Amino acid sequence: MATPKNKVIITCAVTGSIHTPSMSPHLPITAEQIANAAVGAAEEGAAIIHLHARNPKTGEPDQSPELFRPFLQSIRAQCDAVLNITTGGSQTMSISDRLRPALEFKPELASLNMGTMNFGLYPMLGRYKDLGGWEREYLEGSRSGFFRNTLADIERILADCRDAGTRFEVECYDIGHLYTLAHFVERKLIEPPFFVQSVFGILGGIGGHREDVLHMRRTADRLFGDQYVWSVLGAGALQMPVATQSALMGGNVRVGLEDSLWLSRGRLAESNAQQVRAVRTTLESLGLEIASPAEARDTLRLKGSDQTHI
Repeated sequence: MATPKNKVIITCAVTGSIHTPSMSPHLPITAEQIANAAVGAAEEGAAIIHLHARNPKTGEPDQSPELFRPFLQSIRAQCDAVLNITTGGSQTMSISDRLRPALEFKPELASLNMGTMNFGLYPMLGRYKDLGGWEREYLEGSRSGFFRNTLADIERILADCRDAGTRFEVECYDIGHLYTLAHFVERKLIEPPFFVQSVFGILGGIGGHREDVLHMRRTADRLFGDQYVWSVLGAGALQMPVATQSALMGGNVRVGLEDSLWLSRGRLAESNAQQVRAVRTTLESLGLEIASPAEARDTLRLKGSDQTHI
């Protein structure tokens, strides 16, 4: 299934749980910062905002619904972007904790990682040598830890969110994740159109070579035909190259400080809006238009913001 002809859905993931506060002064931490980042991204053309929360004092990833509520309500009051709540949280959290915000706020869209996997963040310790406290422990822990989403976990998330009409940004970090999605499609536990977010460049998942991107797209085409909407994100330096390749292949894109702290080589992005503006400029230079939130809702068959508990 395609977006309207020549239109691209931009998703912006504004803070995430990969990077830590010492890595960039521009990483949103507090509810006000997250809300401002989301609204700024939406004003630059992001139709979907992918959201995590953080402890406002330490910057640690935190799935407490009370930390989500202020920025969800603030964003909703200021713009019409689709709000997408993570069920991934971080690899240090239990599945029950990760699910709490989506169950409470019943969003139009929630992220869903398609498998248990190594999720190596520890190589960043070589680039950020002065990290201490929880930041160093968090990154080092990914060397022996892993992100858990067993088949039972995925089934639970699908079942628990289904009655609320929440649909999913299905995050696929490797080819096998596409086959896992196909398994749940066959069991009729998830309905089309499937919003497949192919993720490139995380240690433990598929790489970011152009052949990797092609392989993901070809496999998804074969498995899902016209029943899915394809988007990509590239981690770190892969962000803009992978987004550009996706656009040339008729796909959609995701940017944001969750996925990359950078605007270009050696230059930190000063805001999420700056990354959205950069990818929008690239897309428009290719003769493509940017999908509005209303067009994204129509393409993904979302229930509408008035049907959420935000």
